[in-house]
Amino acid sequence: MTTWTIDSTHSATEFSVKHMMISTVRGRFAKFTGTGETNDVGALTSVAMDIETASIDTHTAQRDDHLRSADFFDSAAYPLMTFRSTAITQQGSDLSITGDLTIRGVTHPITLVGEYNAPVIDPWGNQRAALAVSGKLSRKQWGLEWNMALEAGGVIVSDEVKLTIEAEAVAPAPTTVAAAA
Repeated sequence: MTTWTIDSTHSATEFSVKHMMISTVRGRFAKFTGTGETNDVGALTSVAMDIETASIDTHTAQRDDHLRSADFFDSAAYPLMTFRSTAITQQGSDLSITGDLTIRGVTHPITLVGEYNAPVIDPWGNQRAALAVSGKLSRKQWGLEWNMALEAGGVIVSDEVKLTIEAEAVAPAPTTVAAAA
């Protein structure tokens, strides 16, 4: 078994939602940590992430402050959202990760699909691997219900949130056993 640590400088945790039903607003979380494990044949067996809700960044300070408020993430009371895998299916580079996502103390399952890039050795002798996964969720399931009705119908913020995670992870260099002479 190999334990991996997400290299946050080469990773991204992003989301998008529809605004007023016509445009897409994108954002990211700047601060997160995570780990993963692979078995002896290199297949991914577990993933865990902790994301700091106060690190939200949509490139608009007023909107970010609103998203940190009790109307949305309530970052003061719930500084972290977490993901813990419960099942992983991998066929070649194709990957499906099902796990428990906790936001504002509410936990629901979510499935993320994408691809896993097998390990390579970096110039410093460490192993590096990467995954890119995405999924969708209904924000109302996690208590993120704030909205405003539009005069012409519809709402300011869509219920559906699209998530995208691209994570590069690092593990110590593999050990080799010297052959007997």
